[in-house]
Amino acid sequence: MILVDTSVWIEILGDRFGGKKTAFEKALDGDDAVLTRFNQLELLQGTRDEHDWSVLSEYLDDQDYLEAGPHSWVDAARIFFDLRRLGKTVRSPIDCCIAQIALDHDVLLLHRDRDFETIAAVRPLRQQRLTW
Repeated sequence: MILVDTSVWIEILGDRFGGKKTAFEKALDGDDAVLTRFNQLELLQGTRDEHDWSVLSEYLDDQDYLEAGPHSWVDAARIFFDLRRLGKTVRSPIDCCIAQIALDHDVLLLHRDRDFETIAAVRPLRQQRLTW
């Protein structure tokens, strides 16, 4: 199972010619792709109209999700705190939440977002930047 970040889903869902989908499937290497509810939130908030919302919402309803645990919130805040103390920043605390959920479930996080590489400097986050 591989947790796939919003930064990858946006490109996959908008891939009209299939080249990115092929690279994505190769990166999964037969593993199942999963999301967090944060990915669901980020993807839905980016829809352009009711039709896009409806289609994407239905698609996301059929996906598998990893959920946050009771300590995930504090642990995610601690990631942000620790990075700030080192003079490093991430653009969104949501990325800290997604990273913490990946840590909680001990899964690889597939992404296209430099914030996860920054987070990996302070946590044993198994992460891989997907390149096209």
